[in-house]
Amino acid sequence: SGDSSEDEAQMKWEEQQIKKAVKLSEEVYGDAALHKSRSAKPKIDPSVSLPPVNLEIVKKRLTERIASLQDVHRAHQREYEKYLEDIESSKMTVQELENSSDAALNYKFYRAMKTYAENLINCLNEKLKYINEVELAVHALLQQRAMRVLERRQDELKNESDYIQRLTSGNDKPTNGRLEGDEKTKLLEMCEHRRTCRRQAREHSGDADHHEGMSSDDELTPEEVTEFQKTKDNVLEDSRKIFEDVHADFCDIRKILLKFQEWKEKFPDSYCDAYISFCLPKLLNPLIRVQLINWNPLEQGFTELEEMPWFRAIEEFSDARNISASKRDDDPDGVVLPKVMDKTILPKITAFVKSMWDPLSTSQTKNLVQLCSNLLEKQVLSKNECSRAKEDLINTVVQRMKKSIEEDVFIPLYPKSTVEDKSSLCSKFQERRFWSAVKLLSNVLLWDGIVQEDTIRDLGLSKLLNRYLLLNLINTPPGPDNVEKCRKVVACFPEGWFQDLRSGSTLPELLNFCQHLLQCARALHKNNHSNETKEILLLLVKIKALGVVEDFIEEHKLEHLKSVI
Repeated sequence: SGDSSEDEAQMKWEEQQIKKAVKLSEEVYGDAALHKSRSAKPKIDPSVSLPPVNLEIVKKRLTERIASLQDVHRAHQREYEKYLEDIESSKMTVQELENSSDAALNYKFYRAMKTYAENLINCLNEKLKYINEVELAVHALLQQRAMRVLERRQDELKNESDYIQRLTSGNDKPTNGRLEGDEKTKLLEMCEHRRTCRRQAREHSGDADHHEGMSSDDELTPEEVTEFQKTKDNVLEDSRKIFEDVHADFCDIRKILLKFQEWKEKFPDSYCDAYISFCLPKLLNPLIRVQLINWNPLEQGFTELEEMPWFRAIEEFSDARNISASKRDDDPDGVVLPKVMDKTILPKITAFVKSMWDPLSTSQTKNLVQLCSNLLEKQVLSKNECSRAKEDLINTVVQRMKKSIEEDVFIPLYPKSTVEDKSSLCSKFQERRFWSAVKLLSNVLLWDGIVQEDTIRDLGLSKLLNRYLLLNLINTPPGPDNVEKCRKVVACFPEGWFQDLRSGSTLPELLNFCQHLLQCARALHKNNHSNETKEILLLLVKIKALGVVEDFIEEHKLEHLKSVI
């Protein structure tokens, strides 16, 4: 225990000595650092002079400092104002986005519209073959009827001409004034029977201004009418079944257009960018053709295009911009109706002209002319005058009239002794053929204003009047019959042809006709037919052959007729 007490005392002494040594070293280090810091302070040398400082220098430096701070402040102010504008713009954008349709709703609309368009196209593609079949069936039926009438008329013309030729040559004799004998003669009897029925109908209706030969002779027998109507009814029944299993949203043109109208009103930019206005005419084509299955512009009292449901629906759709007050200056849907006419209606009319139109039928010609005038003059068609469909229609009309002139016009020339008797078969046949040609001339000239004037003048005057009619007029003795023929011919000429002619002249194609009128006037004046002479002069005045009239009046000293000029 004694050893341990000593060891403990020794350890305490060592600890005390160590503490003293540490404290002494810290004091020595602190004194050395203080001395060093004091020795490092700069010493001011009183011999060095500082630059002079006065009030102006201080003022200048303060002014520069203030200007610099003001520039920095203005920059900060501009940046602050820009931030405020950005904040307001962002608030407005947020407000517009909050007020606009939700993106999910927009996507839902576009997705539904895409699905609807795909289903509509698939439906129309499936029904298109049935539409083509029904349309071809109706077209073939109408074409067959037209060809039957045309062939019958040409056969009867050939048979009657041959019969009269045999009669005049003495190889045959009429029995009791009637055409009897073989099968051809029976056909002629049927033709004469139809002619008698038409004559009785005109007498009953009081139609006195008519000449034999000016009828179309397109009547069908009761059996043919019944067969035609039965077949037509069957085809129309098939056409009504085409869309009977289709929902109205996919076959009703008005409802289809309402779908696209909704797209246009909600998203006009995407509607325009998708060129919907150029797609609609092709999309609606099958549905319009179905409504036109029973449409025949050659028939009397046919339904006007403006009265059809599809026309009214497209017309309302095209005018919808005015109702909704769209912000767009141009209406992309304004081309829908003209393009429908150009792509669907004109080709159908062209098919009627090519296969079914009879240029000898005045009623058919007037219906066609009225229809084409409405389409062209009322600007229903596209304003593009180079429309291919329009050119095809006009070219088809010209070719059909040219074909009719070449195949349907036949005016025989018989010896004068055989036609002097107006009751003879030769005279009656020749008169009927003349008046048939006059009727064709009138129908051809009805197209003036639609077909180019030069083409109409070539067909009507050069090919028909000068080649056929004028030869018969020259061989007709001057008198009331000749005057009546000339009057009817002149009545066919459009008045617009003579409005811009220079004084005293007429059309070059009418020079030979004018010479014939002049010869008639001289013969009538020589025979003291003053009334007929005056009427001939009036006809010359009407076609602007004023120089010929003046020379005739001066030559024959007819000063009292100067008033007709």
